[in-house]
Amino acid sequence: MPRKRERKTIARNRSARHEYAIEETFEAGLVLKGTEVRSLRERPCQITDSFCLIRNGECWLHAVHIHPFSHGTIFNVDSDRKRKLLLHRRQIDYLDGKLRTKGMALVPLEMYFDEHNRVKLIIGLGRGKKLYDKRADMAKRDVEREIARTLKERNRR
Repeated sequence: MPRKRERKTIARNRSARHEYAIEETFEAGLVLKGTEVRSLRERPCQITDSFCLIRNGECWLHAVHIHPFSHGTIFNVDSDRKRKLLLHRRQIDYLDGKLRTKGMALVPLEMYFDEHNRVKLIIGLGRGKKLYDKRADMAKRDVEREIARTLKERNRR
């Protein structure tokens, strides 16, 4: 029986969950040129400062830096161009309605190759955190880490 391929992570936005309280996630495809896909196979891209916008009924990915392909010629495209996201019409309408409320943002979380070697992007619908929310999350994480450390110490005896 053939083994199912697992997904290969290209880039992960680690700061997104620190800056935003993610409420929902969606999987979207990307419209890319051939040299961009080859470049992603070659080395990772930069998605930490990127964001998504919905304009004229289409979802667009902004500020993602995909390095130019090393063996590319005139077919290399601008590395910081806007890229269209492929979502269902209902999902776009739903996200557009949610983004109209104050404080909501659409943030890329992870880019990867799926089992069919297509580039996919997980985007999160989140609300921006205040400074006190970030501090509370850090305190909660420290307490959980201390509890785990104590339990581990207790089980050793």
